[in-house]
Amino acid sequence: MKKILIIEDNELLLKMIEFILKKNGFETTVAKTGKEAINALHETPFDLIITDLMLPYANGFEIIEHIKQNKAQNQVPVIIISAVVNEETVMAGFDSGVDDYIKKPFTPGELLSRVTRLLKVNVTA
Repeated sequence: MKKILIIEDNELLLKMIEFILKKNGFETTVAKTGKEAINALHETPFDLIITDLMLPYANGFEIIEHIKQNKAQNQVPVIIISAVVNEETVMAGFDSGVDDYIKKPFTPGELLSRVTRLLKVNVTA
């Protein structure tokens, strides 16, 4: 079972993402702050990380930098989910090494499609 870390401070969106992923056979860990995310990254190896950019205690870019500097995690695919979609921010995301950028709001199907593509797995929705 693939392990996914979800980093999102919006409780409703966090629960929706977690529900979609669990329903499709993924194991999830959730973090609501940058600090919780960093702690989770030290405790568990993940197959994929989904992160918002605007978070308490460490923004998404700081978390991505932490991931990419860690030899054990720097190959883990990362998806940014954000309402901030100006060209500068999106390019900064890709320049930081993320694998995908999803604009909020998004559909469950869009999220699942992008997750399965990065993990190279098939699911039945």
